[in-house]
Amino acid sequence: MKVGIILGDQLSLALPTLQALDKTRDRLVMAEVPAEATYVGHHKQKIAFIFSAMRHFAADLREAGWHLDYFAYGEHDHGSLPEVLGPLCEQAEELVVTHCGEYRLQQQIDEQWPRQLSCPVTCLEDSRFLCSPAFFRRWASGKKQLRMEFFYREMRRHTGLLMEGDEPVGGQWNFDASNRKAYKGDVPLPLDLSFPRDAIDKDVLALVEQQFPEHIGNLTDFRWGTTAAQAQQALAHFIEQRLPHFGDFQDAMVTGEDTLFHSLLSPYLNIGLLDPLAVCQAAEQAWWDGLAPLNAVEGFIRQILGWREYVRGIYWLLMPDYATENRLNNQRPLPGYYWSGNTRMHCMSEALRNTLDHAYAHHIQRLMVTGNFALLLGVLPEAICQWYLEVYADAFDWVELPNTLGMVMHADGGYLGSKPYAASGSYINRMSDYCKHCQYNVKTASDDDSCPFNSLYWHFIHRHRGQFQHNHRMRMIYRNLDRMDPAKVNAMLGRAEQLLADPEAL
Repeated sequence: MKVGIILGDQLSLALPTLQALDKTRDRLVMAEVPAEATYVGHHKQKIAFIFSAMRHFAADLREAGWHLDYFAYGEHDHGSLPEVLGPLCEQAEELVVTHCGEYRLQQQIDEQWPRQLSCPVTCLEDSRFLCSPAFFRRWASGKKQLRMEFFYREMRRHTGLLMEGDEPVGGQWNFDASNRKAYKGDVPLPLDLSFPRDAIDKDVLALVEQQFPEHIGNLTDFRWGTTAAQAQQALAHFIEQRLPHFGDFQDAMVTGEDTLFHSLLSPYLNIGLLDPLAVCQAAEQAWWDGLAPLNAVEGFIRQILGWREYVRGIYWLLMPDYATENRLNNQRPLPGYYWSGNTRMHCMSEALRNTLDHAYAHHIQRLMVTGNFALLLGVLPEAICQWYLEVYADAFDWVELPNTLGMVMHADGGYLGSKPYAASGSYINRMSDYCKHCQYNVKTASDDDSCPFNSLYWHFIHRHRGQFQHNHRMRMIYRNLDRMDPAKVNAMLGRAEQLLADPEAL
């Protein structure tokens, strides 16, 4: 008899572990253990989402005829996965596991489990992604600096998505320039999708409330689907209701509107309830059928086929050293309002409220608001990376770490992206209505009520001149700085120094 373990982000019937086992003679095991639930302070909704999805998937496996041992949180004394597996492996000829999504756990599987367990451990490559680590390694070989755009084109050719022969449909690879409209209310927003709660959901929500009371967030408005069927509903809802306008408004932000036209599919993709190729093909079919414009479909596919696969490739190429990168030498702690949401900066308050309430914020809220502010402030990369890992339902280390450390914090020296995503309040003002509701003045940078993003932006540009003044994408910024009146520059830097002296007061 062989034993196969299925992890919480591997809830797919196409999982290599299932393909390698025989349901007539082998056993499966799934376990909710403290070591995985608490190694960081995961958002309550993130824990509830994963636990409930695991339990529903376990029911699907049993219905399909698999013999499955399930260890529910609080109903066993095992603290870690090896403790669960120990007795089972004493009776097994082999333990089969699919490569996991986190270097921390994968290192344990590779180095510790063979010593801790009494049967051989076989680790299979995770075939659910569109780019294998070996494919990415070959593509990256010999390149001093990687560029997602060129990787994305390679993946388009590799998969045939949005291709006509060797050429991209529409005559260009990237329609990002068409995807930067602010939302002014001229297109009705779709209704949010919600799901009925069954007994499994209710049991898990009660469990999380009881067992994880100190964790961030709340369960008051838990909207996530927790079954494969519900994940398919979410995909269909996006394709029909949101995708047609996703491209135009994917960078927009609106007070009180938490999702706009975004898909909210990443949690389902990242735990295995949706297949990335099938999701891309569904979006592509919407374009072929005339149901969504090319700028929307291409922009959405680029997020999955491009960024998602790109950051995973970088993660497995560069770990574990990548996690310690800090090329800008940032050392500041993360301000307390990242956990409470209590700040007078309206843009930050909105993004943090969405995060606390839903374990979600869309990519511009993450990149250009909470992430941008951490970059301008000079927060220790490890601190902001851990925060992102804790608070979002879709956050797993392979996808969160490169996005945060590389794209948000530019801590890798530009390996992932060619320039830091630093911006003043004017960008937020252009893409949202946030500044209209804020007590800070987005038009100034040196006054007592000036937008903190403005003052801190120019301080960031000034203090990192040595790193960025020769970057071809930032030369114009430094020319603008050098043309400013020295007295104005000193006033802006002085205002920034005041903010840096007490960032908790903002």
